[in-house]
Amino acid sequence: MNGASDAGAGRLVCHVANAAPAVAFLAALVITRDFRTATWTLMALSAAALGLGLVIERRIAPLPAFSGAAALIFGGLSLVLHRNDLLQMKMTIVDALLGAALLGGLAAGRNPLRALLSGAVSLPDAAWRTLTIRYALFFWCSALANEFVRRTQTAEVWAAFRVVAIVAAMLFGAAQFPLLKKHWSHATPETAEPPEPGF
Repeated sequence: MNGASDAGAGRLVCHVANAAPAVAFLAALVITRDFRTATWTLMALSAAALGLGLVIERRIAPLPAFSGAAALIFGGLSLVLHRNDLLQMKMTIVDALLGAALLGGLAAGRNPLRALLSGAVSLPDAAWRTLTIRYALFFWCSALANEFVRRTQTAEVWAAFRVVAIVAAMLFGAAQFPLLKKHWSHATPETAEPPEPGF
């Protein structure tokens, strides 16, 4: 029981750590009104979140690793090239690629979402297909929403949208639990938690 409780607490800490960079970016931007300072804050906390995940879970899950690396790459390019829009495009590019990879994997007869979840959930093929299509569409909707907000709103509004997007991803993930509960055979809500959009 203690082991399961500790594992659950560790996952919670990791989820909070993965959300912290976006929240800190918004706070830094509102306080300093300086996009570059906020970007440095984002990059520092993204690197810290990756390290914390490695310490707590003794591994870095594929999506947090991909998202954290993307934050460092796009943040670094934004700072070096003095282009704020490069960091703002990160979610558009990452989520669009994730959606394409999920649907492309299905078209190729593979199960990309099951691979991303590291085999933690045992579902029939039809359920995996449904879940994968739902997530692909969600990622594409997230990419389109990000592109609209970054092109039409201020940097502060965009930063607030990024935090809202994290909450939306959590709610979307929670909405998938009825499907998971109906079909899973070797999973719990803790191990079955689906991926978040790329931050």
